Amino acid sequence: MSGPIETTDVLVIGSGPGGAIPAYRLAAAGAKVVILERGPWLETREFTHDLRIDTYTRIIDYITGNGVSVVAGNCVGGSSVVYFAGALRAPTFVFDRRDTAGDRIWPKDVTRSALDPWYDLVEETLPVAQQTWDDVPYPGGVWAAACHNAGHTCNPVPVAVDLAECTNCNWMLNGCRFGAKRSMLLNYLPAAVAHGAEIRPLHEVQSISRALTTGYRYAVDYMTVDEGDYRVSDGGGRIEAKIVVVAAGAMATPVLLQRSSPFLGNLPSAVGRYFSPNGDRVSMALMDERKVHSVLGLERKPGVAYDAFPIGKPIGSMTYDFLDGARRAGERYGLQQIYFPTITNILPEATPGGDWFGPAKKHLTDRWRSWLTILAMCEDGNEGTFGSPPPTGAFIRADSAAAVTTLSYQPTNATLRAWASSDAAVKKIIEKDGVGEHLGWTATRNYLSAHPLSSCRIGDDAATSACEPSHQLRGHPGLYVTDGSSVPTSLCVNPSLTIAALAERASRSIVKQAGALGVRVNTGQTPPPGSGSLRRPR
Repeated sequence: MSGPIETTDVLVIGSGPGGAIPAYRLAAAGAKVVILERGPWLETREFTHDLRIDTYTRIIDYITGNGVSVVAGNCVGGSSVVYFAGALRAPTFVFDRRDTAGDRIWPKDVTRSALDPWYDLVEETLPVAQQTWDDVPYPGGVWAAACHNAGHTCNPVPVAVDLAECTNCNWMLNGCRFGAKRSMLLNYLPAAVAHGAEIRPLHEVQSISRALTTGYRYAVDYMTVDEGDYRVSDGGGRIEAKIVVVAAGAMATPVLLQRSSPFLGNLPSAVGRYFSPNGDRVSMALMDERKVHSVLGLERKPGVAYDAFPIGKPIGSMTYDFLDGARRAGERYGLQQIYFPTITNILPEATPGGDWFGPAKKHLTDRWRSWLTILAMCEDGNEGTFGSPPPTGAFIRADSAAAVTTLSYQPTNATLRAWASSDAAVKKIIEKDGVGEHLGWTATRNYLSAHPLSSCRIGDDAATSACEPSHQLRGHPGLYVTDGSSVPTSLCVNPSLTIAALAERASRSIVKQAGALGVRVNTGQTPPPGSGSLRRPR
């Protein structure tokens, strides 16, 4: 890159939980921190309640690969801005999972009990609230009643939401304009800025190489992108740092590292392999309003049993019955009521095995308010692999929000059996006593996920993990991966809380190692981030 080279102690790539948390911890410890974010910087008041191409698509990437499509955040705050705020700890059995050779996948020192203190810290910081049944939206109540009718328990889901401030507008996917959803914009990022960290939006990192300046370890090259069209670059530069934290997301981090391989050398073979969509499996039900009343005993208002699919928060209730560690591998999954916006109306099949178009689909969408969508989060086999990186960026953009990735995902028979098992469980619950009809989603042959994981995972085995248990990239001191790509396997629950807990754990290790990497910091405990609202510099 031409022009002057900047320097900093720590460069963080990405501003979601995986980036915001180490950025805060290192800044609070006294390091000079710069955060590069490829998306725009929107304040809470700027989020909109619409699905317009020029608003909603500014902060979302819809990324299509071979066999899988992924929805991810693209803005300051990352996916924490657009997630549905489900905040659950992964069950104990997840950390004990084995690969097909019988070897442990997670590092031996990362167990549920070992991670619990970090879960505690994140829950207190965000904070996380436990919904009561009075907080659960109508669809969550219907799912709970259907589970109870079929002999299963069901519980309100804990969420990273200020329940007193939540208006139940059901526009979480667009960012929360009321400041009720506890994204990184309201805790870790403003705290990092208060300690001197600098956030630079619309900076897309292209590569990492060796620094030329004495005392610095890595050089990061970036392009600045046009706010109106992310395909257009209007400049670029280079920053050299003593520590680099890569948290660009599971769809971008491996691609960045792959492109950097000629400059860094000795890239671990596991980079870009073992991708997991968190075992996500979406299905839906068309509820029979009469049976919802007569069998489930529900009535939303006089003469109306349900008719409320789009009302309330997007996540309400979940049955944990299938998360029993005593169940066989592949038959353990969380079944969660979840809402998907109107833009997905074409996805369900109109009849079992049917097409996505025709009169039957019109009749189905006419009854949209009686729908119920269910997300199963299953154990999968980490089958995804990234191909050669594109010339620039993490993927090829067809437009500002739609992109094509080199990721290929072909589920194994074991994963397909797990999905079939979860489908059968949902069907049995929904169709008990005729309260609803279970339908799949058939609009695309690609599997759909909003929870990409594992493409640069931590582990003890160098052959199957890109990063050491400390989250340092193998063979590259001072280069860390702390986003969802570092999570070793699917979690059977929403992954945001685990990503954040692992990032807190990694941050403590990075702060302790900072001195050896040339960064003077206070290695004592940093204060809690507190709460606040992130404001752009004027």
